[in-house]
Amino acid sequence: MWSLLARDIRLNIRAGGGALTGVIFFLAVIATIPFGVGPDLKLLARIGPAILWIGALLACLLGLDRLFQADREDGALDLLVLGHDRHMLALTVLVKCVAHWAGSVLPLVVAAPLLGLFMNMEPVAIGATALTLLVGTPAITFIGAVGAAVAVALPRGGLLISVLVLPLTNPGLIFGV
Repeated sequence: MWSLLARDIRLNIRAGGGALTGVIFFLAVIATIPFGVGPDLKLLARIGPAILWIGALLACLLGLDRLFQADREDGALDLLVLGHDRHMLALTVLVKCVAHWAGSVLPLVVAAPLLGLFMNMEPVAIGATALTLLVGTPAITFIGAVGAAVAVALPRGGLLISVLVLPLTNPGLIFGV
């Protein structure tokens, strides 16, 4: 399982620039919001944690369509589903989710304190938001894995994954902020 984890992290980082694409999208969301809200620094500091969470949620959704795609294309997913040991299938999905989180979402959590400075947040609020992102983003990944599993057979299932996953992640967003 360790080799599968290492392989999936490498694929996630290399294929399509997974980590960099997510961080750039996260930066774009955080940098764009103040233009719509206005220059009020107190307002930005007050809504900063929510904006960071929404940006992280949207950036997490970017790579979910590739979560099971490589295994479906090479037939490994079919072998896992047809196998007799269902625990191995569940463990494989868990490892793939952890690899997706480590390769795509963890860089967002690392970038969040810097982006919190863009929102004029206090250091305590930045630390609290980073901690809630560290705890809450794995839930987004696991919920997104359900959507990715539903849409794995579709050639362009990214939009369907977003439509399926966004309503399910609202409780995590509410409790995270």
